[in-house]
Amino acid sequence: MAVTPSTMLPLGTPAPAFSLPDISGDTVSSETYKGFPLLVMFICNHCPFVIHVAAELAQLGKDYRDQLAIVAINSNDVSTHPADAPGKMKEEVAHRGYDFPYLYDESQEVAKAYRAACTPDFFLFDKDHKLAYRGLLDDSRPNSDIPVTGSDLRAAIDAVLAGKPVDDKQRPSAGCNIKWKAGNAPDYSG
Repeated sequence: MAVTPSTMLPLGTPAPAFSLPDISGDTVSSETYKGFPLLVMFICNHCPFVIHVAAELAQLGKDYRDQLAIVAINSNDVSTHPADAPGKMKEEVAHRGYDFPYLYDESQEVAKAYRAACTPDFFLFDKDHKLAYRGLLDDSRPNSDIPVTGSDLRAAIDAVLAGKPVDDKQRPSAGCNIKWKAGNAPDYSG
């Protein structure tokens, strides 16, 4: 399985705005979370890297539900990856126990705005919606025999919630590449 690293969007970057449908068809906007720390996770249903950490993502949602706004965004091309279609996203939420909004970025413009490259890809913003952390969930990977703990992301969340700086030595996330629509793949090299 090919591994794609995250692009490491510069720290301090303002959170790109989004307004996307969730699995029920309701629109969820970044404006809803103004003044609250925000975790944006780019995930999908079929990626083995996401499947490997899905239970921890659900637990993060439960552990931080009253302190942190969390959204997951699926930006994959469902014409080539039908397992990621909105109907399947609804099944995934029920199966995994996600209690955060799972949004569908059909145009892929939100993924591009965040410079998201892989699934999972994590972006943690402070209460002013300035990027405080982007990178790994933890050191675990499929077939690595390293337990999934969420340690890297949890440490960053705890620092943001405490109003403390997050260590700027951050390591890129890694996973499957976002499945871009034909002719829509961004060039993040510049």
